[in-house]
Amino acid sequence: MGEVKVHALRGIDLDIHKGDFTAIMGSSGSGKSTFMNILGCLDVATTGQYLLDGVDISKLDRDELAALRNHKIGFVFQSFNLLPRTSALENVELPLMYNKGVSNKYRIERSMEALKAVGLADRAHHLPNQLSGGQQQRVAIARSLVNDPKMVLADEPTGNLDTHTSVEVMDIFQRLNEESGITVVLVTHEHDIAQYASKNVVFKDGKISEQLAVDNRRKAREELSHISTIEEDNQ
Repeated sequence: MGEVKVHALRGIDLDIHKGDFTAIMGSSGSGKSTFMNILGCLDVATTGQYLLDGVDISKLDRDELAALRNHKIGFVFQSFNLLPRTSALENVELPLMYNKGVSNKYRIERSMEALKAVGLADRAHHLPNQLSGGQQQRVAIARSLVNDPKMVLADEPTGNLDTHTSVEVMDIFQRLNEESGITVVLVTHEHDIAQYASKNVVFKDGKISEQLAVDNRRKAREELSHISTIEEDNQ
């Protein structure tokens, strides 16, 4: 910034293991977004080393980084980032379109499998404006899964959702993590959402201030069952 050098991150040392579910927390300007951009191979650190699945990303060129992102990382955003005039199925297909070795038949089948995994197979041909906010986020999660990634990065995925829908989305992340072994890294400013993860990492002024294992971890599936019971009793 002019003559002023701003260090977004300083001396970060963190291991995220295969199958972890980690929530990244911190106030605005703490460095968590920069950290996620590095994890997602969107940015490369000025100094230091980042190993993704054993690969040092600092040694990769632009095309190699793009290929790594496409094959090993799934992205989920707060604003969904769906193409408005494209069906749910076609939105999910998008990452596979960059893979020249994939046939049309496989692309459609794999995309339907991803939609089925998030409970939206029956909405495959709906446009985003025909879906609720929670359903749009499910489409975005399905899109992040279509390339069978090693890791899913979710940036405030419940930020635009109501409480019930947020629990449904966290249930999907927990199931993917526990049943499929997908590594999940979640950025959130909501402490209650962070309790669905198994570990919380707190950033402050570009450094990690805390790393905490989550005690009494929230179970989304149990909460949804409880919510359904209450709704039935109130009918």
